[in-house]
Amino acid sequence: MKKFAPFLILLLLLISCGSNPHTTKDAEAVKEPTFLYGICIDSLDVMEGSVKKNEFLANILSREGVNYGVIDNIGRNKKSVFDVRKIKVGNKYVFLKTRDSIPAAKYWIYEIDRTNYAVFQLTDSLAAWRGEKEVLTKIEHVGVEISSSLWNAMADAGCSPDLILELSDIYAWTIDFFGIQPGDSCKVVFEEKYIAGDTVPYGIGNVLASYFKNKGEGKYAFSFEQDGRKEYFDENGDNMRKAFLKAPLNYRRISSKFSNGRMHPVYHVVRPHHGVDYAAPVGTPVQSIGDGTVIAKGWDKKGGGNYLKVKHNSTYTTTYMHLKGFAKGISQGCKVKQGQTIGFVGSTGASTGPHLDFRLQKNGTYIDPLKFKSPSAEPVKKENMERYKVGVDSLMRVLKSH
Repeated sequence: MKKFAPFLILLLLLISCGSNPHTTKDAEAVKEPTFLYGICIDSLDVMEGSVKKNEFLANILSREGVNYGVIDNIGRNKKSVFDVRKIKVGNKYVFLKTRDSIPAAKYWIYEIDRTNYAVFQLTDSLAAWRGEKEVLTKIEHVGVEISSSLWNAMADAGCSPDLILELSDIYAWTIDFFGIQPGDSCKVVFEEKYIAGDTVPYGIGNVLASYFKNKGEGKYAFSFEQDGRKEYFDENGDNMRKAFLKAPLNYRRISSKFSNGRMHPVYHVVRPHHGVDYAAPVGTPVQSIGDGTVIAKGWDKKGGGNYLKVKHNSTYTTTYMHLKGFAKGISQGCKVKQGQTIGFVGSTGASTGPHLDFRLQKNGTYIDPLKFKSPSAEPVKKENMERYKVGVDSLMRVLKSH
């Protein structure tokens, strides 16, 4: 009998292990902890809310039993994390509360925006810190045929308004977006941003590549970074950003073009009109089309009303007339940047309605802004061209395949 004892013991051990009803269940019972804003919430309850009109930190926290000493500490000592005086109506907040018989608020989290938040510990050390939600990036593409406007075509395709505005910026120097016509088309490869766990994108990242067909002419644009600056270049490496913007404002229509002999609408005499009139609502921001220095500001006695003159370099000068007023800080001698607001559309001087009379001089001679081809900014450098071409070839295939 003794020689069978080891085998009996082994058999009993195997049966015991295999028949233990708790082994599998215990394994299944182990689960990953759940985190929210970087805090384990397995033993906490989550209560969400949003900032209401005329609501302040004290209203929000005291309602959940937080004492005023803690509220005062947050307001006074946690400004380096987030100044709670800047909470905005509509922004989301979350309380994490204990599961005691009398629940106590342990954390208050305020969402500064869609991705950034501030955490305030309401017990113990009263610590505070900022955090950022995990953001995922997906590469998307879209192609549209334009029947009325780029805005309508992109909106119908479900595109974010931010993507449309980004395209407008990319092509601001090469395409007149008020001259887009039915039959034009556009393709875009871009980054779309998602907050981890969400299925709806919250915004766009970089536009990686685009192709715009306008009036039968195709224009490519590719994102590329050199010298620490991201810009857009065409397929040959020429910069999409020109020395000057295509137009100094968002206008409704061109009410009068460059002419050497036009019947003046106020004086009713034929005389030169060496500018372009852009009809736009009163108050529409007027931007400098390029970097430069304001060399004149005031009232034009010849009918131009409030006007500004900007010298961009030794060759080019621009004039902006009939302004309602000037932007804050604009004075004679000040420096302005391309795209900076310098004034606002009005109807001052000899004018029959709100518009901007925009004039461009080259070496002291007025030239037609609508026929002027602005010189390019710096192209892709020779030492970067090989790297640029590799990216362009890849993105070009994506554009052409859709």
